[in-house]
Amino acid sequence: MASAGCTWFVVLVCVFVCNLVKALLPGLSSLLSKVLQKDAEQEMEMRSEIQNMRAELSSISMMDEFARYARLERKINKTTDKLKTHVKSRTAQQAKIKWIVNIVFYLLQGALMVSLIWKYYPVPVTVVPSKWIAPLERLVAFPSGVAGGVGITSWLVVCNKVVAIGLHAVS
Repeated sequence: MASAGCTWFVVLVCVFVCNLVKALLPGLSSLLSKVLQKDAEQEMEMRSEIQNMRAELSSISMMDEFARYARLERKINKTTDKLKTHVKSRTAQQAKIKWIVNIVFYLLQGALMVSLIWKYYPVPVTVVPSKWIAPLERLVAFPSGVAGGVGITSWLVVCNKVVAIGLHAVS
């Protein structure tokens, strides 16, 4: 993948890309649901049909043409119910797509992080003067155990936090 000298940079780039994709997930989910759903046109037709029927209903005198008025009103109610069912089903499908996209992303991100930890387990990502991390030296060096070294797990935690704060400040 990369030499041990630039491990810190490889991890930082991976974390940055993961956090950037995480920030773009809602837009990706919505785009994907729009591509997969072809029902928007049908909904627009139903909405315009309901508007036309309501305009026609407002032009009919309820007293003079009660039977026609009642038929049109039932037709409006039936179309409105059909539209509500359609919208509920589309909303449920959008939620399902969003859920699937999130699960896939987090699985891929987890696999990437585990592979980084696996690859760089024995070596420190970087080495800093021991006095900089004196009280937490063993924790920061985990899993490499090198004195003054920064282990991959600590580096991942720090990178995730710094990148998340940076991306939040930008957005």
